[in-house]
Amino acid sequence: MSALYNKDIGTKQKALAINLDPRIYGSFAEIGAGQDVAANFFKAGASSGTIAKTMSAYDMTFSDAIYGAQQVRRYVSEARLISMLEHEYGLLIERLATLRGDTTTFFAFSNTMSALNYHKTNEGHGWMGVRFQLTPNGGYNDVVLHVKLLDNDNNLQQQAVGILGVNLMYACFYYNDVPSVFIQSLLDDLNTDRIQIDMVRFEGPDFAKVDNRLMSLHLVKYGFSDAAVFGPDGKNLQPSEVLYKKNIVVIRGRFRPLVNVHLDMLNTGVKQFLQEPGVDKNNVIVVAELTLQALKERNASQSAEIDEKDFLDRVDILCSLGQTVLISNFHEYYKLVAFLSKITKLKMGVVLGFPNLEYIFAEEHYQDLPGGILESFATLFSRNVKLFIYPTFRDGIIMNCLRFYPPQHLIDLYRYLISNNKIEDISHYNEKNLHVHTDKVLSQISSGSSVWEEFVPADVAAVIKERKLFGYPGAIEPEKTESNDDASVIAGNV
Repeated sequence: MSALYNKDIGTKQKALAINLDPRIYGSFAEIGAGQDVAANFFKAGASSGTIAKTMSAYDMTFSDAIYGAQQVRRYVSEARLISMLEHEYGLLIERLATLRGDTTTFFAFSNTMSALNYHKTNEGHGWMGVRFQLTPNGGYNDVVLHVKLLDNDNNLQQQAVGILGVNLMYACFYYNDVPSVFIQSLLDDLNTDRIQIDMVRFEGPDFAKVDNRLMSLHLVKYGFSDAAVFGPDGKNLQPSEVLYKKNIVVIRGRFRPLVNVHLDMLNTGVKQFLQEPGVDKNNVIVVAELTLQALKERNASQSAEIDEKDFLDRVDILCSLGQTVLISNFHEYYKLVAFLSKITKLKMGVVLGFPNLEYIFAEEHYQDLPGGILESFATLFSRNVKLFIYPTFRDGIIMNCLRFYPPQHLIDLYRYLISNNKIEDISHYNEKNLHVHTDKVLSQISSGSSVWEEFVPADVAAVIKERKLFGYPGAIEPEKTESNDDASVIAGNV
C-alpha cells in the first residue's frame, strides 16, 4: 500500500482510514502512559474491523508472566518491547492465520513508556514498535523507535504517545515505500517541543533496501533529535543505552576520507585519556562524531545539501574500523558536552586539532548566548571533561598548547584551564602525519592515482579501492609523490 504524503490529515482521520481498511487487523499492547494509541482507534469509529485485542500488563509480575522475565529487570527497554511484539504477533498468527490469513495483513503494535510521574522527578521516554505484514501470508516487518516525551504534564505526554502511535501505524501501511516520508510523517499533529525521536530501525523483507544509517541521518537532519548513534555493524542504537555510565572519548571530523592523522589522533588521544584518574579502561567507549555541518562542507562549488552517498562512504570507512558513530547537530563543542553529560557523569575526553582550540576561544561564535564565551565555557569546562589537543604544522612551526595565544583578555582564563587539567597537549604523535592534507588525498583518490595510499591506513585504502568510494575509478597510473614540504596540514579539518 502507498499514498501521497498529506501533511494535513489528522490523527482521527488516520485512525479511521486504517479501521476502514479490511485487510489491516491486529492487536495493541501498551505499558505505561495510558492506552492512548488504542483509544484513538476506538474513538475514530469502525474499530471492530481493525482491533483483535488490546491489553496492558502494567503490573511487573503480570508482564513477566506474559512476556517473560528479563535478566535485567528494565521494563521500559527495547528488549521488553521486542518480547511484546514477538508474543503478540505470534498469538495472532497462531489463532487467526488459518481463519483469515489469506485476506489479512496482520499487525502487532506495542509500546512501553515511562511518562512524567506525579512529582515530576523523571524524564518521560519509551519504546514503540509495530510488527506487520504488507501482503497476506507474507513475511513480517519491524519498525522500532525510541521517543523522548518533553511535555511538562503527564496527560499531555499520554496524548503525544497516542498521536505518535497512530502516525506510526499509518506510516507502516501507507508510507512504507518512501522511508524519508515515513519518518517525516511521525511528527504530524506534533512538534519537536513535545517529542524527540532519537532512534528508529527498519527491518524485514519490505525494508531490505533501507539503510538504517541513513535513517539516523534523517532523524537529525529533520530535527527529530539533536543526535543519533549507530554501531560498527550499522545497527541504529539509542544514545542513552550505549553511552550510559561510560567513559566517553569523542573525536570529531569530516573523515572525508579518514587519513593517518585521524588514526594517530584517536590512538594517542585515547592512550592519554586512559591515564587519567578515575578512568576505567574496561568502561571506555570511543565515538567518532560527524556533524551536519561537516557533512555539508565539501567544497565551494558544490551544494550545501548533504550527499547521502558521500555520507555513507565516510560511514563505511568508520564502521570498517570498528567505530561507533554519532551524528549530531552540535556545531559548538559545549553543546556536544552538554548532551553527553546528561547521559554519563563519568569523565569524558574530546580529541581535537589545534585549530579547533583556536575556534573554541573565538568569541564571535557565542554571540547568541547572553553570557557569551563565559556561558559556553561554563557548560564545556564545568563538566567532567578534558580536551586533548593534537598539534598542527603551520609555517614551519608545530603549533600546540604552549604556542597558543588567545586574545589578551582571555589569557588568564586559558592559563586557569591549563592549570586545572582541562586542556592538554597530545604527546608522542607521529610528526609525519602533520604534512598530510585531506583535500589533496581526496583529489588523488578521485583521479585514480595510487599516491594517496601511503597517507591512509592500509585497511581504509583496501575498502576505498574495493568499494570505489570517494569517486575512486580504479587504478590509472602512479603519480610522482609530492614532497612533504609542499603538502599542507589538516589538523584543523579533521
